[in-house]
Amino acid sequence: METLLPQVANYGFPMVLSWYLLVRMEGRLDRLTDSINSLARSIAAGKTA
Repeated sequence: METLLPQVANYGFPMVLSWYLLVRMEGRLDRLTDSINSLARSIAAGKTA
């Protein structure tokens, strides 16, 4: 038990923090991808006009 608590403190917090940040960023990355695809379609439509 003495070695388990420091291990949880050393590895548990960074793991939880990383998971939280990835979950938060997922929606923003999806919107960014949609925006980039929309921009690419707009550029492609402008070239053909």
